[in-house]
Amino acid sequence: MIRPALTSDKDAILRVAVDSGLFPKEHVWELEDLMEGQLESESEGLHWIVDEHEGEVLAAAYYAPEVLTEGTWNLYFIAVQEALKGKGRGSALLQYIETTLRNQGERILIIETSALEDFELTRKFYLKHGYSEEARIREFYGPGDDKIVFWRKL
Repeated sequence: MIRPALTSDKDAILRVAVDSGLFPKEHVWELEDLMEGQLESESEGLHWIVDEHEGEVLAAAYYAPEVLTEGTWNLYFIAVQEALKGKGRGSALLQYIETTLRNQGERILIIETSALEDFELTRKFYLKHGYSEEARIREFYGPGDDKIVFWRKL
């Protein structure tokens, strides 16, 4: 079941982030800081959602509007427990977000990710779901680690 995240989901979201293999444990504090004061509060259009089954958070996502744009949103975070990758949880979260935004009359969803080999499956996931690689910023995250921006019209 996909639902808005609650403050009580915070630790579970952090566990999913680390378990997904895409968010190093030493950087989880940054994600924790991002969540501070945002869960259960969709103020300013900030949206945290989780996919849970029998009370266990299996996947999570965070998306928000891009400031100074008209109808452009950014998916800042999406993660699925490692054991559940490829079972449709990430696709369900992405589809939920796209449908929600489309129903609100929003125009565009962008997603930023790393060009490192560890993120190859992530990039294929976005391509599979109709996103196109719109931009690449060389060395953005660090030496040899480009930022890739994916784009999709809603």
